[in-house]
Amino acid sequence: MAIELVIFDLAGTTVKDNKDVHRVLQQALQQHGVDISIEDANGVMGIPKPVAIDQLLRKRYTGTKAITENWIDDIHRVFVQQMIDFYKHDSSVGEKDGASETFRKLKEMKLKVVVDTGFDRQITAPLLERLGWQKANLVDASVTSDEVPRGRPYPDMIFRAMELTGIRDAKAVAKIGDTASDLQEGNAAGCALVVGVTTGAFSREELLKEKHTHLINHLSELPEIIAQHS
Repeated sequence: MAIELVIFDLAGTTVKDNKDVHRVLQQALQQHGVDISIEDANGVMGIPKPVAIDQLLRKRYTGTKAITENWIDDIHRVFVQQMIDFYKHDSSVGEKDGASETFRKLKEMKLKVVVDTGFDRQITAPLLERLGWQKANLVDASVTSDEVPRGRPYPDMIFRAMELTGIRDAKAVAKIGDTASDLQEGNAAGCALVVGVTTGAFSREELLKEKHTHLINHLSELPEIIAQHS
């Protein structure tokens, strides 16, 4: 079956990320008296951030305070506000090399293009506004982790993207991402192509541990892979 829909992750895959999300997550936890390393943050990239915060608290918090939903929500609010400010104003924010051109080639191939993310809509909206992909008709839709029952590694965001674009069979879908949870998401949905990008949060060696169909160094490799599959 030919590919009809291509779903891309954002930060680390199509959006530049010099450990920016890691750093903001680290700072949000530090404001609540919990120290984590950048490596700790890297381990939870791709999954919904409230889930990531819960996991990091259980891993690194050594105090006696109960880890409650309210505390997780408080930390998440700090993270959200700092990420919104970063994506609105920081001069380093931009797409990864080749993202727009790759989207454009896929659209010329009559494919649907969707982005999905472990961020919630509050963070994603200003980021997409700044990137301008939707205004340029390069992206058909976006799905955020707070808009589905379960974020990655579950397949819910992919199924939502399929609903939004009218695609009925996951064998017509390609999922692209830079983390283990991206690949797990694609496999859980039954996507025909599950492609890891090795220049994001996870190294080639780390992504090799996950089931995948391809690993690429640059987004520009993707149109040919999809054309060959068709």
